[in-house]
Amino acid sequence: MIRFESDYLEGAVPEIMSRLIETNYEQTAGYGTDPYCRAAREKIKLECNAFDADIHFLVGGTQANLTVIAAALRPHQGVMAAETAHIEAHETGAIMEPHGRGELEATGHKVITLPTTDGKINAADVKNYVLRHRADESFEHIVQPAMVYISQPTETGTVYSLPELEELSSVCRELGLILFADGARLSCALACEGTPTLSDLARLCDVFYIGGTKHGALFGEAVVIKNDAIKKDFRYIIKQHGGMFAKGRLLGLQFDTLFTDGLYYKIGRREVAQTAKLRAAFEAKGIEFAYPSPTNQLFPILSKPQLDALREKYSFSVQSVLPDGGAVVRFCTSWASKESDVDALIADIKNF
Repeated sequence: MIRFESDYLEGAVPEIMSRLIETNYEQTAGYGTDPYCRAAREKIKLECNAFDADIHFLVGGTQANLTVIAAALRPHQGVMAAETAHIEAHETGAIMEPHGRGELEATGHKVITLPTTDGKINAADVKNYVLRHRADESFEHIVQPAMVYISQPTETGTVYSLPELEELSSVCRELGLILFADGARLSCALACEGTPTLSDLARLCDVFYIGGTKHGALFGEAVVIKNDAIKKDFRYIIKQHGGMFAKGRLLGLQFDTLFTDGLYYKIGRREVAQTAKLRAAFEAKGIEFAYPSPTNQLFPILSKPQLDALREKYSFSVQSVLPDGGAVVRFCTSWASKESDVDALIADIKNF
């Protein structure tokens, strides 16, 4: 079975595995105070052109989202996000507590969903929601919108362009909102034309994170904080939320490696290039997509015969089943996807 259902099925890139083995018997201080974490922080600051940023390493994306939101918001405040956002749909109560209608974040923060057709939210919708809230005579009876959460790329594989992020950032600053970008698959977004660079993200966001787990690390995300208010006591909040990793050097070493010789960017470019080949094969057969994704996630709409044919050899995720038996499915490439596997899938698509 050739597997394309996600981008975290394998271990880590060889460069990371080699360094982990080479440094295995070294003794270093714990909790992110080691030389590897320090070196990784400096490299990330350089890439972001953000030497005043605080960098913290956490094990996973859900933990990063939970910790950042807890650090940034007061108890009566909520976070605005797309209805397809990871914190809304895929974090099992870490961000949305299973309480009442399931709308409260585990630390007490409501996720305020905004409608979307492509996984993105826009500045106009954010502004309209906030202004309506502030104009409500009973505003103090309603959760206060205080943060905008976006994913780059989104859960549907789409990306924010630089102008779109600039508009969101401008509205957030005008209205006093915190802008937080989830970068679990950020390397793929960076590989797309017209998207914000790391320097742009650091300039336009209050806080964002650089994903490692889905880009060749065994595990790990690097949180980049520009907003001084969020920086305050952040390590306390990491510890309080169970995120203070004793063997922190394992995180630092991985990010130090990812940001050596452009490896992080190379991984994203490779994933995007492989997915582009798959996209072209589907398009050549007249197959449409649920979302216009330029990244490493594809969402083709397949008929039942097409599904049955591919299921014999390939593993992929079903997003939604259609009345005629067809489905919207997801194919996802990773740093470890073999060219031979991609070519085999293309050959079978051509046989539809």
